[in-house]
Amino acid sequence: MGSKSTSAARKARIEEMRRAEKARERRGRILTIGASVVVVAGLVVGGVVLVQHQSDKKNTASDAKSGGSSGDAGHFVTGKDGVRTWTGNLSRNHVAGTVSYPMHPPVGGNHNPVWLNCNGDVYTKPVKDENAVHALEHGAVWVTYTDKATKSDVGTLAAKVKQTPYSLMSPYTNQSAPIELSAWGHQLSVTSANDPKVAQFFQTYVQGKQTPEPGASCTGGTM
Repeated sequence: MGSKSTSAARKARIEEMRRAEKARERRGRILTIGASVVVVAGLVVGGVVLVQHQSDKKNTASDAKSGGSSGDAGHFVTGKDGVRTWTGNLSRNHVAGTVSYPMHPPVGGNHNPVWLNCNGDVYTKPVKDENAVHALEHGAVWVTYTDKATKSDVGTLAAKVKQTPYSLMSPYTNQSAPIELSAWGHQLSVTSANDPKVAQFFQTYVQGKQTPEPGASCTGGTM
């Protein structure tokens, strides 16, 4: 009787040891899988960081370029509505320094990394082309005028701009018409602020289809 009891106890201990061994094996597999997941996750994160680092290096290199050429290739074609459209490439690199544009006012090309505030801003002194072009990239309409524009026209245009987000206005000496309206890749010359084409230009090009970066900010830039 004692022998049978001892045998049963031994079998019970053996069975318990087998269960414990199986439990250890399961824990081992779980730890192995967990470690593999951590390694793979680490590799993925490392890859993302590396790609982002390379991208940042490229952006930094782009922003570090000096001024010079606007990088534009093409010419204006005038439509039936009087709007001149630039055909060809308009570069969009960020550069430092002065840029030589093939048109005045410029309607695109390489530009300063900081945009000119264009939330209905009216400037009474000339602004830098390079900052204004960045505003055009954000979908703004830029109104410029020479001393040949009447005081009444300047006042009318200023009132229009002040009521229009994504627009700006400034005096400009080096342009052929008394009043110019510019958007990215498009430009209109008029002699009067009351020309119906002015309102149409605003309607079409303020955050229009031509905008390279729709919705980008028109505040927080430079004044």
